[in-house]
Amino acid sequence: MSGLRSILSGAAAGAAGTTALNAVTYLDVAVRARPASSTPEDTVERLADKAHLQIPGQGEDRANRLAGLGPLSGIVTGVGVGALLGLARGLGWRPSPAVGAVAATVLALIGANGPMTALGITDPREWDLDAWLSDVVPHVVYGAVTAATLDGLD
Repeated sequence: MSGLRSILSGAAAGAAGTTALNAVTYLDVAVRARPASSTPEDTVERLADKAHLQIPGQGEDRANRLAGLGPLSGIVTGVGVGALLGLARGLGWRPSPAVGAVAATVLALIGANGPMTALGITDPREWDLDAWLSDVVPHVVYGAVTAATLDGLD
């Protein structure tokens, strides 16, 4: 498979994984009536501040933009991790399905939580079991779906 085709296959697999992650997350929110996390929006806002960029608007307009940009950053992370895994496959890395799923899960967790932690928005060392489960379970689903999709696209 060519390099570009590998990257595009990986991006498609990452998009499938991201859809599965979002479905599991929103199902959890609906079933347990828990609030959605604001950490993606907080991360976008903090990154914009660090980069000296302004999110346009004020009040509700600005809040609505952040509400859109936060989830978009998650999509970019999920598709990006998939593209990276696709590139690795294109370079000859052919892990077992379990290893591929673990690699996708770990990369997605780092891609999602690393910036939030580095920016001081959250500290996983302070999370309780419920917070860990709410974060890890959807990412495990992401990893499984992304790896299975990549395998299926070969």
